[in-house]
Amino acid sequence: MKIPTVRRDTPLRPPEIPKTEEHRFPCDNCGSDMRFDPGGNQMICDYCGNTTPLPQLRDTIREIAIERGLNADGAEQEETRVLDCPNCGAQIEFDPAIHAAECPFCATPIVTGTGINRHIKPAAVIPFAFEERQAHVAMNDWLGSLWFAPNGLQKYARKGRKMTGVYVPFWTFDAQTESSYSGQRGDTYYVTQTVMRDGKPTRVQVPRIRWSPRRGRVARFFDDVVILASSSLPKSHTDGLQPWDMSALSPYAPQYLAGFRAEAYRITLEDGLTEARAHMDAVIARDVRMDIGGDQQRIDRIDTRMSDVTFKHVLLPVWVAAYKYSGQSYRFVVNGQTGRVQGERPYSKWKIAFATIAALIVAAIVGYIAAQSQ
Repeated sequence: MKIPTVRRDTPLRPPEIPKTEEHRFPCDNCGSDMRFDPGGNQMICDYCGNTTPLPQLRDTIREIAIERGLNADGAEQEETRVLDCPNCGAQIEFDPAIHAAECPFCATPIVTGTGINRHIKPAAVIPFAFEERQAHVAMNDWLGSLWFAPNGLQKYARKGRKMTGVYVPFWTFDAQTESSYSGQRGDTYYVTQTVMRDGKPTRVQVPRIRWSPRRGRVARFFDDVVILASSSLPKSHTDGLQPWDMSALSPYAPQYLAGFRAEAYRITLEDGLTEARAHMDAVIARDVRMDIGGDQQRIDRIDTRMSDVTFKHVLLPVWVAAYKYSGQSYRFVVNGQTGRVQGERPYSKWKIAFATIAALIVAAIVGYIAAQSQ
């Protein structure tokens, strides 16, 4: 499958990069900063309780041609102030007055000057659907279900350590694909053979495969292939948070980020496209096998042409908690849209040892009873 290339002989007008600006939403009643209220589609002031409905956004979520994105100056960009975590490498957007904080992904203290990050501007966001206390309930239920977890982990759950709402960056890709293929179809048939069983000749049915050549074409439109653009969280965690309801995407507006953190993407658009292509290749191979039919299939060649390839930079909501136990960091993530939980967990060596000893004792008792009964 060929990745679309950028024509360097077709100059694109470099977009203007807006200066880094800090978005504040002062309360009309008391002047304190307001934040986005998950699930309420409004801004709320934690100081006086005043609420303000979010403005009706008339913007549409635009897909961007991949050629524009792969060109250094082809897509709309912005600049934000970020702090770099020296441990996990996360780039978290912070207010300019903040120069020291704790990384929400690994609980590492960050003390550094603010840097400027230039990146493709987000096109859409899935807003947080529930508050931190609801994320705690989901996480505590998950922790309580773990076998062989240290008692310290359970104490952590009861303390209700603060969780951080982070908008994690993703790429989404759309593409029209047309694939021609050649391969072989395998159909099962049976032959009768005579074999010796218990000293007697016995006739049995033995399966065989009859292979026949096949050629054909398949086509598929891929809509919103979601690719993680962050390297701060294990991919197994973010994959475990799926599925995302992409129909809930809203045009990007800074109000959604008020009161939350946003992570800058570290996986480039080009690398994201390569991963998306691998995902598409796997789906196309499955389509080819279904088109070949039969009981078994062999694929000799697949040639795929991609067209109308577009992308979006989107932000998806994740509640994050980092916990240090016995000198190691453990992370828990909660899907801010569905409440699905993933995380790392330590194991109690004592509990595993006691469980092993108990199992051996039970096995010995069962063996003793069986021996006595005989």
